[in-house]
Amino acid sequence: MLNDDKFQMRTDLAIEAREMYVEDERQAQDIEGVVLTEQKVKGYHVTDVRVDEIGAKKINKKAGRYITLETNAIKNSDSDEQQETAQVLSLLLADLLKEHDIQESQSCLVVGLGNDYVTPDALGPETIKKILVTKHLFVYHPETVADGYRPVAAFSPGVMGVTGMETSDIIQGLVKEVDPDFIITIDALASRGIDRVNTTIQLSDTGIHPGSGVSNKRKELSNETFGIPVISMGVPTVVDAVTITSDTIDYVFKHFGRELKESHKPSKSLAPASLTFGGKKLTEEDMPKQEKKAELFGMIGTLEENEKRQLIKEVLSPLGYNLMVTPKEVDSYIHDLGHLLASGINGALHENVDSHLPNSFTR
Repeated sequence: MLNDDKFQMRTDLAIEAREMYVEDERQAQDIEGVVLTEQKVKGYHVTDVRVDEIGAKKINKKAGRYITLETNAIKNSDSDEQQETAQVLSLLLADLLKEHDIQESQSCLVVGLGNDYVTPDALGPETIKKILVTKHLFVYHPETVADGYRPVAAFSPGVMGVTGMETSDIIQGLVKEVDPDFIITIDALASRGIDRVNTTIQLSDTGIHPGSGVSNKRKELSNETFGIPVISMGVPTVVDAVTITSDTIDYVFKHFGRELKESHKPSKSLAPASLTFGGKKLTEEDMPKQEKKAELFGMIGTLEENEKRQLIKEVLSPLGYNLMVTPKEVDSYIHDLGHLLASGINGALHENVDSHLPNSFTR
């Protein structure tokens, strides 16, 4: 039996937090204090969510700006598309820096959050390896630095389980010594939808809680913490078993919904839609009506989205089966994501650096 507690799915994405509020409150898309705009940048879908103090209370996200870039470049292992994505990412990051009046000569500290020993959590350390660091040149060999570059330092602080220290405390010490004008953090995130894993890049000016991707929040890294702008960048690399199960049920619904449209009668086959429909992507338009779902799937078909996820959680959690899951190709995904993010960051920070990917990108 479902309890009355509001079920909260793990997500670090503002766009998903907004979707959850719409679903839970059964309301229209407009939310007071949350303004969403969508656009195409060089053919890539970009969503810009701006949250004020009123909206922050509704969707449980800090007030600020959240930019989401969607791309299949990593999942498709398409090096050309990855390069194009890096260029778009560079434009979006540059726009965010400009909004905060960060000048081209101001210094930056790039922080790669995460655990280098755990592949899905190694996005930050992997990205740091490819960042173009220049601060030492400005200090010791300023005559060698051409125009179009800024002082950039980079560091990966590890995680508390390895260092025994709060990440925020480590970075606080660095800020005092290095004295950057702003910080960029990179971290692995969690999503409430399997379709967004390794396909969504989120930029935000609200800072970040290290470890939030695995529901293990540490001290916040933000403007309030350090007194300077903190731009966060992240990619969902994991989902929990509740999300996978819930999404699978929805895909089954859509599979049957499309069969009903095609044949005007229920199919007894459970063949994947990719076989039945020639690889066409299942969409919300394929979802059958509520009464048809109830007819085909009984009680499961009558549940609202949050009720369905809560039921799955109540089944899996006591058994210890609500696992955090990542794709089997995670090694190559993290490798490519590290190159892509670093290339976008380098292009945004240094005027004379194109957002191109290094030769080692293509395997």
